[in-house]
Amino acid sequence: MSSANVLMPQQATILDITEETPDIKTLRVVGKEGMPFDFMPGQCAMLSVPPVGEAIFSITSSPTCRECLEFSIKDVGNVSGALHGLQPGQQIGIRGPYGNGFPIEKMKGKDILFIGGGIGLAPLRSLIGYCFAHREEFGHIDIVYGARSPADLIRKSEVRESWAAEPDTSVYLTVDAEFPDWNGHVGFVPNYVSELAFKPEGRIALTCGPPIMIKFVLQALDKLQFSPEQVITTLEMRMKCGVGKCGRCNLGSVYVCKDGPVFSLDELNALPSEY
Repeated sequence: MSSANVLMPQQATILDITEETPDIKTLRVVGKEGMPFDFMPGQCAMLSVPPVGEAIFSITSSPTCRECLEFSIKDVGNVSGALHGLQPGQQIGIRGPYGNGFPIEKMKGKDILFIGGGIGLAPLRSLIGYCFAHREEFGHIDIVYGARSPADLIRKSEVRESWAAEPDTSVYLTVDAEFPDWNGHVGFVPNYVSELAFKPEGRIALTCGPPIMIKFVLQALDKLQFSPEQVITTLEMRMKCGVGKCGRCNLGSVYVCKDGPVFSLDELNALPSEY
């Protein structure tokens, strides 16, 4: 396990690449000496492609997986586009981990509700894998996941087969509109959450996805009488340096890269309304 300076990228090799959707690929990477660093679910890492640059991405694999790190990356910019153009065996830079991760101790003994949309499943997947590896520490697990279309759902076989087969676990999939090859639920994720009418007692809800989805999910949870302390989300906005020095991700006195990216809703409510 490397103990290198977190500001200095380590060399990592791409083991393999999975094409999840037309614009999302999952990269499995390993360092020179195995795992580049230890991390907790919800933390992020900087990936770099010389000379293009570097960008921060959620770690989507569970820390209980000791073979490699996984990143599900949507092609939305120069660095993500460069990563999409790489092949297994090629090398990239990696540094981290960054951020605070999910509050696992607060979640123990509780029922857990995961609500994800599109690429927002990536950081939740790290925690879902952790919960399954420590199954006895958590109550019932509900996973609500949706996307614009069936083609935009990531990790489809894992979600439908592996996760749904876990003990005391329920999986709910939805897409935004009718599609010829889809016989599952149709509707937006926030509406599906309202329809399922989860009870807040003894439950923690965690959500990640497009900002507009998160906005309406938070409203749906509020109507279901979840308290702000029971609702947790992530903010991966404008992060650049990863250590709270450049100031690009600050919200008032808070730095998303250092004090986040995971926040409870009561913490978010105390921040400026930029988010």
